Amino acid sequence: MQYLYAPWRSQYFSKEKDICPFCLDQRNLSNEEMGVIFRAKFCFGIMNAYPYSPAHFMVVPYLHEENIENLDPQTWQEMSKYVQKGVQILKEQVHAKGVNIGMNLGEQAGAGIAKHCHYHLVPRWFGDTNFITTIADTRVCGRDLNEIYKKLCFAFGDL
Repeated sequence: MQYLYAPWRSQYFSKEKDICPFCLDQRNLSNEEMGVIFRAKFCFGIMNAYPYSPAHFMVVPYLHEENIENLDPQTWQEMSKYVQKGVQILKEQVHAKGVNIGMNLGEQAGAGIAKHCHYHLVPRWFGDTNFITTIADTRVCGRDLNEIYKKLCFAFGDL
């Protein structure tokens, strides 16, 4: 069994969480400043501020809801559509060889933002983890995240 050790994420967990980072109407920031890659009727896509790999993004309902069973069918269907399209885009635009998709529902399940459900889409490549994190407390990101952001925005812009 392999374990993912991600100490660089500790700064996220130490921040105060008075404002849900997904409730976008509470801040006066542009889509680019927030990393929003698309907006649909019931959900939006946003880059992960603490990615496990380059191009890691999330599909988030606008509704601030912890429990997926409380989402209406239209929201759930739209989110599923964008997850499916997101996998295709990650494979075509950033040449991911695989994609992890999933949700951590509840704090006990590992959700960092437990009060607002969301999907993670994490692109994967052969050899995308290595020893440098273990020996040097450093995470290597071999891609320009701003370039990836623009590429994903462009790809989702066709929808």
